[in-house]
Amino acid sequence: QVQLVESGGGLVQPGGSLRLSCAASGSVFSIDDMGWYRQAPGKERELVARITGDGSADRADSVKGRFSISRDNAKNLVFLQMNSLKPEDTAVYYCYALIKPTWTSRLYSYWGQGTQVTVSS
Repeated sequence: QVQLVESGGGLVQPGGSLRLSCAASGSVFSIDDMGWYRQAPGKERELVARITGDGSADRADSVKGRFSISRDNAKNLVFLQMNSLKPEDTAVYYCYALIKPTWTSRLYSYWGQGTQVTVSS
């Protein structure tokens, strides 16, 4: 079994900051890409940011200059630092990872359960 568990969501005022964390656990042999998607009510899920195993990162244009992504490979963690939050950032944020489990040589996509981020005054 492989699990991704997110934490750090919540309610924040416009202009505020939040830091999301996601931990991969279980039968993890190695992790390739990790990242974050979000889904607002009535909208499709969209990529927010992703980072490769060697630290190369990219972000959606809508969050450039405000959000940053990082990871701790030793602890199988990925983080999303969100600054200057806007009401339009309100969404459920999902962590994902491309993981090679211990029982196979293939990569599989795994998803967290999602964490709500609400930006409102």
